Amino acid sequence: MKTLIYGYGNPGRKDDGLGARFIELVDNWIANEEIQNIKTDCNYQLNIEDAAVVAEYDRVIFVDASVAEDVIDFKLENITPNDASIEFTMHAVSTAFVIELCQKIYNKLPDAYNLHIKAYDFDFIEELSPIAESNLYAAFGFLKNYLTSEQ
Repeated sequence: MKTLIYGYGNPGRKDDGLGARFIELVDNWIANEEIQNIKTDCNYQLNIEDAAVVAEYDRVIFVDASVAEDVIDFKLENITPNDASIEFTMHAVSTAFVIELCQKIYNKLPDAYNLHIKAYDFDFIEELSPIAESNLYAAFGFLKNYLTSEQ
């Protein structure tokens, strides 16, 4: 299954950089294991143009920092296009909105997931808090097992 892992967030805002750090881990894993069917992308935020990128894949996993109460350390959840809500700004869009655009514009509907990683600190510094870093490695271990168990 052709898979895209897309991390996003601002690495200059401490734990908001979890998505980018996750992609660094995945990139190293892909290189070391010579994995061919998994690609990565990373940005500060999602944009409507990302629907074109997502349309090229069978599955996409979006990775971001989360402060949601129901996220203990990390949480993987399915995305459906009807979860999308209209945004007031087009500077950033939700993952569900990107998937909805992918379906409407390109007639493609990849399996889509959010991997939320619990975050705590958003100060202006390029490092993760120790607890967020622990959550990062737990989420990476989980996703690695999830992806390799299906092969």
